[in-house]
Amino acid sequence: MTEDNKDKDDKAKDAFDNAKESAKEFSQESKESAKNIGDEAKKTANEFKEGLASAGGENKKVLVGVLAIIFGQLGVHKFLLGYQKEGIILLVSTIIGYATMCLIVGSFIVMATAVIGIIEGIIYLTKTDEEFYNTYQVGKKPWF
Repeated sequence: MTEDNKDKDDKAKDAFDNAKESAKEFSQESKESAKNIGDEAKKTANEFKEGLASAGGENKKVLVGVLAIIFGQLGVHKFLLGYQKEGIILLVSTIIGYATMCLIVGSFIVMATAVIGIIEGIIYLTKTDEEFYNTYQVGKKPWF
């Protein structure tokens, strides 16, 4: 029986050594894979930074979103994004609205331009930085 126990003991040691070697190989492969993923993430982040820099500066999402909510009816956020025509449309519409406020129509115009500003501000702030950058700074989408 002792001979049988020695064979079992040797088989158990061999199985343990094989498992230990497999674990080392798996650990090494995992480290290499994690390093490759980290390198790819750094590369993507650098590409995004370069894209922002080449587009004329940083992402203006928060600034434009807050200004759209506060001063949206004046079109300030449109001017900051480089949409002069749309900014002028909002500004002139608001001025006409205030000028005709004594008529009922002016109130609706002022209210409409304010609602446009609030909606656009909320849309700007709920987008991710990348979506905002691609849509409004690269893609030049003027409304909503």
